[in-house]
Amino acid sequence: MAYSYDNSNIFAKILRGEIPCGKVLETEHSLAFNDIAPKAPVHVLVIPKGSYVNFDHFAAEASDAELADFSRAVGEICRSTGVAEHSGGNGYRLISNSGSDGVQVVPHMHVHVIGGCLLGSFVQPAGESQ
Repeated sequence: MAYSYDNSNIFAKILRGEIPCGKVLETEHSLAFNDIAPKAPVHVLVIPKGSYVNFDHFAAEASDAELADFSRAVGEICRSTGVAEHSGGNGYRLISNSGSDGVQVVPHMHVHVIGGCLLGSFVQPAGESQ
């Protein structure tokens, strides 16, 4: 299946400078900013600057430089926000939603870095309501 990127999504508008964001980190290939509806004391979104719909699209088509830059940007956010154990934190969760079953809201690949508190269990066992 071919990926179809929607240039009108909110993250594309942020990357073009049409919408402001609470920037936390910017690198050559990545941008990190605070989530506008945080679910924990630390809730930062990290996005590639390229037009990728989801993680599998990014993994399949991004350049080695984009892949390395993004991975390092996520690691830097974990360290700089203090959620990484090496930085004195107690841990964090990385989430990348994809498609309708994954409840992806914005069709631009992104990872949520969430931490700063006990996060609880991640998903309910199949068949249980959430």
